[in-house]
Amino acid sequence: MCVKPAYRFLYDGFTKKTDDTSRSMKTLRQLHFDNHYAKLPEICFSEHAPQPFENPHLVHFNADAAALIDLDPEQANTPEFLDFATGRQLPPGCRPLASCYAGHQFGQYVPRLGDGRTLLLGQVRNDQGESWDLQLKGSGTTRYSRGGDGRAVLRSTIREYLCSEAMHGLGIPTTRALCMTGSDEEVYREQIETGAMLLRMAPSHIRFGSFEYLYYEERHEDLRTLADYTLAQYFPDLLDTENPYLALLDSAIASTAALIARWQSVGFAHGVMNSDNMSIHGITLDYGPFGFLDAYDPGFICNHSDHSGRYAFDQQPGIGLFNLSCLAQALLPLIAPEPEASAEMAKQSLDRYQSFFIDAYSANMRSKLGLRESHHQDKALCESLLDIMAASHADYTQVFRHLSETDKLDTLCDLFIDRDACKSWLHDYRARLRLENSEPEARSRSMKQVNPKFILRNHLAETAIRKARDENDYGEIDTLMRLLKNPFDDNPSFDGYAAAPPDWAKSLSVSCSS
Repeated sequence: MCVKPAYRFLYDGFTKKTDDTSRSMKTLRQLHFDNHYAKLPEICFSEHAPQPFENPHLVHFNADAAALIDLDPEQANTPEFLDFATGRQLPPGCRPLASCYAGHQFGQYVPRLGDGRTLLLGQVRNDQGESWDLQLKGSGTTRYSRGGDGRAVLRSTIREYLCSEAMHGLGIPTTRALCMTGSDEEVYREQIETGAMLLRMAPSHIRFGSFEYLYYEERHEDLRTLADYTLAQYFPDLLDTENPYLALLDSAIASTAALIARWQSVGFAHGVMNSDNMSIHGITLDYGPFGFLDAYDPGFICNHSDHSGRYAFDQQPGIGLFNLSCLAQALLPLIAPEPEASAEMAKQSLDRYQSFFIDAYSANMRSKLGLRESHHQDKALCESLLDIMAASHADYTQVFRHLSETDKLDTLCDLFIDRDACKSWLHDYRARLRLENSEPEARSRSMKQVNPKFILRNHLAETAIRKARDENDYGEIDTLMRLLKNPFDDNPSFDGYAAAPPDWAKSLSVSCSS
């Protein structure tokens, strides 16, 4: 197994899914809001009213995300939308609530966590029948704030807003961001900052920790109710299987393996892979101290609060399995009436995770190398490239994008300190390409669809944050959004955004408050 990370794929390609913008657009008042999560047992949530900012303003609006709920983008210019996006005035059908969940944080079980600064406003079903959660982040204290202020700051909100859309541009399952609002309200983190809110979207925000909470509270009937709700609302095709609860676990195992394989193949580190930050849908959830690899370092730690390196880049595949085992434990009372039988069935399901992940990752990496077929030497070819990249501190994204320019292979070694090692690897790579009679132009086109030119590097996000915070200039957010939504396009006039980080960026660090 290539645990730098590891390898193949269950997903339908590595290309970006284009949002359908041909739908009939609606005003905010024409959207139909509901909150069917509120029909769950009361132990699953608590109801709260949002705590709006004084003098809020719209920082940025995402028309692509609006199209998912058939919302006319012109609505962003109305006072009604600003009131909605800051919780000041909610449309009929909204029923804001904070969901309750538990989770394993840095390996330790925490009995009750919950939404300490977010409120689920409700769901909107679009004309295609798709249901989308709308969740307001930074909307004030809840029952689960644990002494916190319930706010988000502009810095962290910009990072999540940009990264969720960057991940979507890369074709990686993720929450989405509808809009971001700002204010003059002061919020204290490591220093005084200004408050902001994020209106984010997802099929649902149900987490592994949602099930853990009810299991450890020994509320097994409520656990069954939550599982039945999840199956009926989001996985109805699993209801007709022999064991729907086991099928739900199997689905989570497959989607999580595929998701983390995608993270590893683009060099994304989540930073806080607690079980309460893992989605039952296999989507990327909760962007805190994330980071994309610059210089390739398999042990990269993006969260300066992670002193042990538990969530380092190369640990993510194993942590995925740990979190799935937490979910499996929580589902044991439902899988089978006999504890021993239930545990054995869950174990057999978990045993498939590694092969799912290896298959997914290896297929992704073959695509990144422009290989159509699977050969026995592919694993060694990938591992040797990662080894020499690590030794030379070569930029992860630049190396693979350079490989996509098949007419520039002779200059690849300019990215490496050890040029001889690079030349030796290129010799083996060219020999491998000859095995399948690879045609350079077709290979280049396909590789450019999986090897991005643009990623959300920390220094790019920091530049956008500083301009927004210090100059009230949101233009850099707009520029990054346009590039990150189309990360595979060449856009030569923006080559500077694809460059390696400047020296000043080496001092940047992010934590859970980021």
